[in-house]
Amino acid sequence: MHKCIDICAVAVILRSMTTATLAASRRPGLWRRLLQPLVSPEVFDFWAGLVRPGWSWDRPLGRIVARQEAAHEAVTLLIQPNRHWQGFAPGQHLNVGVQVDGRWVQRSYSLSGIPRRDGRIAITVRRVAGGVVSEHLTRHARVGDILSLGPAFGEMTWPAQTAAGQVGQASWLFLAAGSGITPLMSLVRAWSQADMPMGLTLVYWARTRAELCFADELRDLAMRHGRFKVHFVLTREPQRRDGELQGRLSEARLASLVPDLAERQVYACGPAGFVDTARRVAGSARAFRAEAFTPPALTAADPLTGTVVVHLALSQRTLEIPADQSLLTALEAQGLRPASGCRMGVCRTCVCPKPEGSTQDMTTGELHHGHDSALRLCVSRPTSNLTLNL
Repeated sequence: MHKCIDICAVAVILRSMTTATLAASRRPGLWRRLLQPLVSPEVFDFWAGLVRPGWSWDRPLGRIVARQEAAHEAVTLLIQPNRHWQGFAPGQHLNVGVQVDGRWVQRSYSLSGIPRRDGRIAITVRRVAGGVVSEHLTRHARVGDILSLGPAFGEMTWPAQTAAGQVGQASWLFLAAGSGITPLMSLVRAWSQADMPMGLTLVYWARTRAELCFADELRDLAMRHGRFKVHFVLTREPQRRDGELQGRLSEARLASLVPDLAERQVYACGPAGFVDTARRVAGSARAFRAEAFTPPALTAADPLTGTVVVHLALSQRTLEIPADQSLLTALEAQGLRPASGCRMGVCRTCVCPKPEGSTQDMTTGELHHGHDSALRLCVSRPTSNLTLNL
């Protein structure tokens, strides 16, 4: 009976809504206050989405308005968010959700563009073998498709005083590998647009030339800005072109490219192994901050063997899972689908209360015993039998 009332109420109200009416009604919460006594948000989202994709009660959604090949197996998607999405700062990430086989699946992606007057945002996605979301976005997503959007997060952004041009001639160094270029590209674009006064050097590693994203734009920026230098380093390309280098990140390589490293502030982004190397070889830098886009290597306090028993308090299920995997990976292998995003302990989408048991933080090796109100499933592995509020 209530469902029938919901459907009828939505149908009547949506029929009366015109584009002009909605455009004139920008007061926050107006339509929610009018509809709240009559309809549930879930029903409204379903029927409103049939009338105009992207409408929702209060859920941030985005519609793909353009797509462009960015490199081999990589695509840039331009997205128009609805008014529920709250914006971002260059260098941040967001969780993007897609519908695959009738269910929503989400992953974390960096915003590769900068804030625009029309509110549109850009993400650049590289296909990952076996990656459900990256496979969908790079090969199947089309203009007009609707995506769910999480709030922007991440602290690898321009410091407020830097963005305001209040740091004199302090120099910066960006180290990027693979998909790690995307948040750093957002920062480079913001640097260029704001005409920030400090010098900036980007060293960008990729396996092959075909995998380089934004190469033409970066070369153009280097020609237009005397304070910007870019170096492309290929690790699996047998031949070099002008301006390209070969080899992996090392102290000798960095010293040859950036002899004033001790005066630089460094941002590094790439796979976990690359970030670990960058942290070691750039240790003399004035400041260092990094983000890795692959799960961290496991730091073990004791041998990772055997299995543990996990009791899921909310669903009343008991599972046996291996002790050498993150809880998120192990639960997914059992057919569960806990909410997740970045899968590297940053976005906190997978946070889950743990009433009892012991776990280990896979990024630090630190052990946590007993109650934990905010256990991160993606970077925690079990070290005893435990209970989760799932």
